[in-house]
Amino acid sequence: MPTIKEVAKTAGVSVATVSRVLNNNGYVGEDTREKVSQAITELNYKPNAVARSLYKKQSRTIGLIVPDITNPFFPELARAVEDVMNRKGYTVILGNSDEKAEEEKAYLTMMEQKYVDGAILATNTMDNEQVHAFNKPVVAIDRAIDSTVPTVFSDNLSSSREAVRHLKDLGCQVIAHVRGPEHVNNANIRCQGYIDVVGETNWFHNGYIVNGNYSSQEAYQSALTLLKDHPEIDGIFAGNDLMAIGVLKAARDLNIVVPDQLAVIGFDGISLCETTFPELSTMAQPIYQLGETAAEMLIDLIEQKQLTKPYRKYSAQLIQRQSTNKSLIMSAHDDQS
Repeated sequence: MPTIKEVAKTAGVSVATVSRVLNNNGYVGEDTREKVSQAITELNYKPNAVARSLYKKQSRTIGLIVPDITNPFFPELARAVEDVMNRKGYTVILGNSDEKAEEEKAYLTMMEQKYVDGAILATNTMDNEQVHAFNKPVVAIDRAIDSTVPTVFSDNLSSSREAVRHLKDLGCQVIAHVRGPEHVNNANIRCQGYIDVVGETNWFHNGYIVNGNYSSQEAYQSALTLLKDHPEIDGIFAGNDLMAIGVLKAARDLNIVVPDQLAVIGFDGISLCETTFPELSTMAQPIYQLGETAAEMLIDLIEQKQLTKPYRKYSAQLIQRQSTNKSLIMSAHDDQS
């Protein structure tokens, strides 16, 4: 690998002059700049990124911490973040915390040691004090941390209400909810949206709310018990799409026909919804837009620009598919025949 000294020798200038050209810092004449550029090209010189980050305490690298990389929502989110960062010349370090506070702390420490320029966090284990101790720009995504931390999120409350009202509009008489983890704020908000719509009905009781912990397998087990104990249930709102997929499997194993006997709707809008049978209705978050916005906000913070809107809230869109619409299943059968 050619060194900066070799570039300087080839260009007939000092190492300091090459450094000024590389960092675009300080005055260098156009003729000299051209000589240095030609030498860099001729030698195929690549600046040592590690050395530069140690010297400048900047790395053009950002961290992205997600709670569960196996949930397709987060890889789709990460794709958007990476697309924006790549266009801006940044590299993304991805950390999967498995919803564990110690993992998130370890990732933040590692990222600080590597001089990342900022981080995007989807977390419910960190507080304001920990984030500010990181001493780098931070944007929260999907899950709010604190009112002082810029945040990008969906309108979980109104969107969950819309999901439950959709089930009511279909004629569902007894609607249950498979909720997410109690320590995750968006899971609590989505559960509250469900309660807002059905909490005052004469049939409602807390036994219609079960925990699926944002896991398809846990939701499957919870739904099996729920549907066995309460055969009167004819609608289920799941707090994310993975749990809704678990509900579909439980219904199938219990010979409950969806949507004839049980209508099911999820939340997130992951692409997997289109591959289930029946295809899953959902409240679709603008996943790519969420990631894109968070990345753009972080770059603004890194470049010390003032954020015009530190809190960005997006609406989720009701996507009706076969799990709440029998006519769509019939239409698919007609197309195949």
